[in-house]
Amino acid sequence: MRLFYNEALLIKVIWAILTFNLATSATYLFNDVLDLKRDRLHPTKKHRAVASGRLSPSFALILALSLAVFALSLAKGLNPLFFFAVAGYLALQTFYSLGLKNLAIIDILVIATGFIIRVYAGAFVIDAHLSVWFLLCVISVALFLASGKRRAELNLLPSGTTRKSLTNYKRELLNSYVTMFGNAAWMSWALFTFFESPRASLPVWLFLAELSRATTVNKLLMVTIPVTIFGIMRYESLIFEGRSEVPEKLLLTDVALISSVVLWIGLIIWILYGGVAITPSTFFE
Repeated sequence: MRLFYNEALLIKVIWAILTFNLATSATYLFNDVLDLKRDRLHPTKKHRAVASGRLSPSFALILALSLAVFALSLAKGLNPLFFFAVAGYLALQTFYSLGLKNLAIIDILVIATGFIIRVYAGAFVIDAHLSVWFLLCVISVALFLASGKRRAELNLLPSGTTRKSLTNYKRELLNSYVTMFGNAAWMSWALFTFFESPRASLPVWLFLAELSRATTVNKLLMVTIPVTIFGIMRYESLIFEGRSEVPEKLLLTDVALISSVVLWIGLIIWILYGGVAITPSTFFE
């Protein structure tokens, strides 16, 4: 199912993205209110709207509730399962803000679960099947990002004054988590590309396949594996430099990371939409 060729499904996905943005904004506001005192001790979080005093806690809570209700109303109109995914995400993040974020290991699992819910929500809204290898990749990347976030926070705030769970983490333990999940991420993506790649369709590749079995090209997505490995290696180096506390900021500021992401996306689009492959099944089928 090639999404960009189906206008109806593409519109649904755009609305789903908007809905989840509203839901996540609601959870961030709620968490910022509860973390007000600790955020004021944080070198960067102290500049947030609630912590800095630009937004009052009471107004932030009203705004959070309004955004959550609006997100649920939009989700209900898109798909029943998508609605439950959004509701489940809001509930999970509420419990996270109320106390789960203070439990070592559990906090990482909850952060990762949030990413997984997002992926399933996207599949629900267009009624798509998720490849098991793609799902494993998402789980691994989510755990990698979450453990990397905690590792960077520990490097920045060794005393744990702004996050209770940091006092229960050892640097060596988080190092092992980052390494383990980083390896799992690229390996699960490699397995996805091996089992789910579309077949080559360009005449030149078909000609090469006729010349020798060694030049047969039938696993096109595997060309993205080196880029994936580089991206993970680069991000991991930033983690150990203590710069991954805000992953989204890195994706907008680090040139090497931005380049690898752009190249990776470009290769995916070229393979799936550039007429170089026959795609009976890709990410979704």
